Amino acid sequence: MLLAAPRGYCAGVDRAVIAVERALEHFGAPIYVRKEIVHNRHVVETLSERGAVFVDDTDEVPEGARVVFSAHGVSPAVHTEAAQRSLSTIDATCPLVTKVHKEAIRFARDGFRILLVGHAGHEEVEGTMGEAPEHITLVQSPEEARTIEVPDAEKLVWISQTTLSVDETMETVEILRERFPHLQNPPSDDICYATQNRQVAVKKVGPDADLVIVVGSANSSNSVRLVEVALEHGAKAAYRVDFAREIDETWFHDVATVGVTSGASVPENLVLDVLQLLAEYGFGTVEEVVTAEEDLIFSLPKELRKLG
Repeated sequence: MLLAAPRGYCAGVDRAVIAVERALEHFGAPIYVRKEIVHNRHVVETLSERGAVFVDDTDEVPEGARVVFSAHGVSPAVHTEAAQRSLSTIDATCPLVTKVHKEAIRFARDGFRILLVGHAGHEEVEGTMGEAPEHITLVQSPEEARTIEVPDAEKLVWISQTTLSVDETMETVEILRERFPHLQNPPSDDICYATQNRQVAVKKVGPDADLVIVVGSANSSNSVRLVEVALEHGAKAAYRVDFAREIDETWFHDVATVGVTSGASVPENLVLDVLQLLAEYGFGTVEEVVTAEEDLIFSLPKELRKLG
């Protein structure tokens, strides 16, 4: 068994989950959370059992109640609506997502047309587009990059959702650059360090694996990308599961080596459950494939830091 590292929780996810836990400890239940705090079924179910109430929209939160904004970020309109409803807010937006928001604000202020590489409907994309909707055009794929039209190609810049496939994003950008020679780059890479590191580790595991199992939820963009990256880099088969119990015995026909990894919103205990099951299937020898070391820690949201 080849166990990819890094895997699992990134600093932004860790911060967001702890934020809800601390809010529950300090203020008591219920604590409302707009959208899923992170895209993982197990995390959401566990926090729900402790008294977190997950809602789709701010208007579902009772007036005057306390609400946590998820790691994926929200638009200015959501902040405004929360203020109008006298909600006490805790903003658990990942600092790397906040960085992209600030880029969008700055580029819009400076008169740029912004091409946002990302997926429609993803909370992060909705939040970023909400910062400057009249300046931002969404580009979802290399195919869209070939046909997208912009009103002003002279002052043009691209930014991206933080959880995308690095390779596909750069393919999209190269097509845009061919069509729009004046396209400028953001000041620094928008795809988050954790997303990149997990993809690099899977690229290393893929060529030697007959099967790769990615632990992560279906709505986790970075987990879904890991399956795609594994297949693109030599894995004979790759599947995503939320829990070990979802693993299908038929996947192991003619399989000698299994690769295992997990998305950036997955707690390690779910990976350990998979390793235990694989050991029962005869894959008891574990080799960790390490491609990077991570030690980044983000401080808690300011609303919780001041509680001491």
